[in-house]
Amino acid sequence: MSAASELNINIAHVERIAGELKLRPIQVGATAKLLADGATVPFISRYRKEATGELDEVQIQNIQERMGQLVALDDRRAAIVKSLEERKLMTDVLRAKIEKADTMNALEDVFAPFRPKRRTKATIAKEKGLEPLADFIEQNVLTNGVDLDGEAAKFVKLDAETDELKVKDAAEALAGARDIIAERISDTAEVRAALRKLFADNGTVTSKVMFGKEEDPEAQKFRDYFDWTEPVKSIPSHRMLAIRRGEKEGFLLMRIQPMEAEAIALVERLTVKGNNACSAQVKLAAQDAYKRLLSSSMETEARLESKKKADAEAVKVFADNLRELLLAAPLGQKRVLGIDPGFRTGCKVVVLDAQGQLVYNDVIYLLGDGNSLMHAKTLLLNLIERFKIQAIAIGNGTASRETEMFVKKIGVPSSIPVIMVNESGASIYSASEVARAASSSGKVVPWRLTPMPTSTRLRTSIWMGRRSIQRCQCPPACSSWSFSAGASAASSASSLPVAAVFIRL
Repeated sequence: MSAASELNINIAHVERIAGELKLRPIQVGATAKLLADGATVPFISRYRKEATGELDEVQIQNIQERMGQLVALDDRRAAIVKSLEERKLMTDVLRAKIEKADTMNALEDVFAPFRPKRRTKATIAKEKGLEPLADFIEQNVLTNGVDLDGEAAKFVKLDAETDELKVKDAAEALAGARDIIAERISDTAEVRAALRKLFADNGTVTSKVMFGKEEDPEAQKFRDYFDWTEPVKSIPSHRMLAIRRGEKEGFLLMRIQPMEAEAIALVERLTVKGNNACSAQVKLAAQDAYKRLLSSSMETEARLESKKKADAEAVKVFADNLRELLLAAPLGQKRVLGIDPGFRTGCKVVVLDAQGQLVYNDVIYLLGDGNSLMHAKTLLLNLIERFKIQAIAIGNGTASRETEMFVKKIGVPSSIPVIMVNESGASIYSASEVARAASSSGKVVPWRLTPMPTSTRLRTSIWMGRRSIQRCQCPPACSSWSFSAGASAASSASSLPVAAVFIRL
């Protein structure tokens, strides 16, 4: 790992990510350094393969996301350690738990018992000196014949300095001890994790109309939700957002709760042991912990999580609808020859049928001796004749003008327009998860007639050809179309759809 050290990155993060993703540490370290220097995922996947050991765009993106998560986790861990040390609460056992926590939720659950709190029933009970009684109850849940009433009587305090610190009788002492135990249960990481899962799996969204708003004209748009119940794990995003909007406007009251009896039984199962007087007190404390503390806390988390999920789904629906509305096919269903220009690595050439399926791909070189140029000319003309090409799409990046001039000189029929395609977004799309998933599923890019393309350059060539006959598939970075200035393009431009001349996302 000396190489990782030279990269000035967190070695522990590198080793952990390498283990999780089954990569070599030097690959992860080099990628992390490039990302830290500002390089993008498409740039690294296309132009820094020698540094990353041929990592593809998905692996690089996974490294980027996981590194960000671990950095955020470390920052929060450091803040928690600082808080505990300043308040002199840190112990070796606690430090080990903090270091072991590998998710943000797990870390927050460890910190929960030590988080600075406002004055609660438990703190008041502690001020009365009842914490030893709470300890006694928890330590003797499995002890037979324990005299709990006698022990509680020891904490009766009638001569305290203030009424607030007085403990009038054994019953009040036990009530205070239960308050302390209830707060401890509420701060237990295992209990919170189990309830978090229960709320997600068995929680129910309930919507009721606010009292007195039934006949309000403004409330009628939410009439469907005046008395609505639905599982939180299956509620559609539009319904969740509508209910939240009604609540925000003051017409609805929304709750997310599992069955109370089920939740209490879960808490009791995790916290209550034995069957004696002390166990009975812990059971009462467990019930109080859920009803008074955990229920509202877990509901807040469930509301935030459901809102996050609904927002993500709503954005996806909006994006899909917007894509259907704005992205039109520039040329329509035409057979296209797509060329991704290049000097050193050559020009990637693809042939797409009218449905956008890849039917042929090859490479031509415009630099070199006459033989390579003759081969390029022969290949292109043969492809045009063999596949009855109706349009040629050339990317406007490096070597685009040279490629355009070459295509026009070789005798392409004037009826075939030569289109210069704006490459903005091409490398981003070709190295994206969308492109990769599309190439494997065929849902967006149905590569069915040839072997699966894995090269980002090949995906870029296909993307350019498809961009001229089908909907644009790049992210919202792409800008516009432009035809070449040649006579063939100029003569054909008037007959092409407006979208072939100009597309904005």
